[in-house]
Amino acid sequence: MFILGGARMYFGEKIRMLREEKKMSQIEMAKNLQITSQALSQYELNKRMPDTGMIQKIADFFNVTTDYILGRTEIKNYEEKICEDQEKYSATTRQIESLSEDSRKELKKYIELLKIKESIEKTDEETSSALEKNA
Repeated sequence: MFILGGARMYFGEKIRMLREEKKMSQIEMAKNLQITSQALSQYELNKRMPDTGMIQKIADFFNVTTDYILGRTEIKNYEEKICEDQEKYSATTRQIESLSEDSRKELKKYIELLKIKESIEKTDEETSSALEKNA
């Protein structure tokens, strides 16, 4: 068995899930990857691990990263993640820009206040941790 990423999904389960999302049979996928259906079956059952070239080929086939397939991240595709993040930040920026000048100044002060609060909390945690170690 090949456990990748600790408690995360096994490599084989991950590629089986991706294949099933595309509603493909093992035979169809194996044909696309130019491997035998037996080899694919062994990958999906975690009885055999493909070489790095095949891992890359599988990732490319599903338009996901090798890190996703190997269980190192739950982000399937960084380009999609970046687009999602840009949309979130754009929405936030539009909200800020819709505020009056006075409200934006108040928001800036509030952000500075939150930074100070977090800094104090971090210092308190570090102090408590240091005291516990020395006790």
